[in-house]
Amino acid sequence: MTVTADKKRRQSVFQVLLLANNQTQDVEVQEAEQVDFSQVKAHLNGGGSVFITSKNSQKIKKPSTLTVANLSRSRRTVGFLYRQHLRDR
Repeated sequence: MTVTADKKRRQSVFQVLLLANNQTQDVEVQEAEQVDFSQVKAHLNGGGSVFITSKNSQKIKKPSTLTVANLSRSRRTVGFLYRQHLRDR
């Protein structure tokens, strides 16, 4: 069995964040393979907020060297334009 096939068989793990709407603004984080919507509904009826996300979707790619170079060049260009604007006043 390949790694890709194994990943497809695994169920997604959901993160459910229950945010309280009170002075303490407590946050309760739950991880489960299935979302308990009765609990979500009760929390919403109580005035709280809910955020649901898939834990598998939170993969952040490392920026490539080309992306970093473009960002650096953009910063230099903005700095140059700003200094030029100040001189032209």
